Amino acid sequence: MSQVSRNLAAIKSTLPLGVELVAVSKFHPVEALREAYDAGQRLFGESRVQELVEKIPLMPDDTCWHFIGHLQTNKLKQLIGRVSLIESVDSIRLLDMIDSLSAERGVVSRVLMQVHVAAEETKFGFLPDELVAWFASRGFESLKATHICGIMGMATNTDDSERIAADFRLIADTRRRILDAAPDLRGFDILSMGMSDDYPLAVAAGSNLVRVGTAIFGPRQY
Repeated sequence: MSQVSRNLAAIKSTLPLGVELVAVSKFHPVEALREAYDAGQRLFGESRVQELVEKIPLMPDDTCWHFIGHLQTNKLKQLIGRVSLIESVDSIRLLDMIDSLSAERGVVSRVLMQVHVAAEETKFGFLPDELVAWFASRGFESLKATHICGIMGMATNTDDSERIAADFRLIADTRRRILDAAPDLRGFDILSMGMSDDYPLAVAAGSNLVRVGTAIFGPRQY
């Protein structure tokens, strides 16, 4: 059994039923992804479009891909129709462009709206109140070829577990507020939060999709 498969088994043993694991494979070689695939992992997350499109043809056809990084609009054409979920929609402009391109190509894109609660300025996303107000104003009704499946967020990069847990509770509460504001939303059931160092806290706060890379594949190979 490879180290990757041992790591995968260890992480999956800690996840409650109903919590899905995204193996964050960015900066790791296809050989490492194949080890994870051979151990039963089918869902992988990439954060750079170029790296993703290079890996897709090198992996089996039933591999499922999530895009989890900051998405530049000039890279959209390479991405639409090639991933199962775009987790990182951080502006209405990006959402509208995804929708327009998806309609043009005759596909439906599944996305998550990214919520920003962390203390760092470097993280992208909507402020909770801003996102709730957009849903309350029924902004999603204009979408033609995009399905919003839920929200994604990251906690502050800190060793303070209480702050991390509070960030995750705030993200989870944002999803509840959105559903209160637009109770007729359908299929809005994904809460993606938690990474290698903090996913147990995220799961405790209600996450049902965790994005784990280093704990599976080891340090990134830049």
